[in-house]
Amino acid sequence: MVSETTPTRTPTRTSADVVDVRGPRFAAWVTTAVLVLVLVLAASSPLAAAIVLAVQAAVFAAGAAAGPKDSPYGRIFRAVVAPRVGPPTETEPTPPLRFAQLLGLVFSAVGLLGFLAGSPLVGVIFTGFALFAAFLNAAFGICLGCRIYPLVARFRRTPAPN
Repeated sequence: MVSETTPTRTPTRTSADVVDVRGPRFAAWVTTAVLVLVLVLAASSPLAAAIVLAVQAAVFAAGAAAGPKDSPYGRIFRAVVAPRVGPPTETEPTPPLRFAQLLGLVFSAVGLLGFLAGSPLVGVIFTGFALFAAFLNAAFGICLGCRIYPLVARFRRTPAPN
């Protein structure tokens, strides 16, 4: 049984509101690598860490705004990886993934502000939060933002007019 907080995975459909489940996992692996690089750079050059984190924040912003298919990592997946791995066998809805990208943007933006404000500890902590979430998705297929999304979506619904 699928819980209410778990993204629904369905057989492949042709719709703009679903995406191949392997695409977000690929993006999470790339994100994991980028965020590890940020943490390594933070030890020697907080400015270099801030620059790389700013690029990752822009990727998160693109994913939140355009959706996973049209994000930079999504485009790489579609152009390079997808043709080599065959057609998708499972899809998942894009709204929870967009929300997850928004959460990644928030964590990376706070981390970036920490680095730029001269508080590399804040930068490292919030980069670590983003890294934890990205790694969970990449390694285990657990999308924290996707799990939180149904809870947030309940608050966004407007009540029916009387």
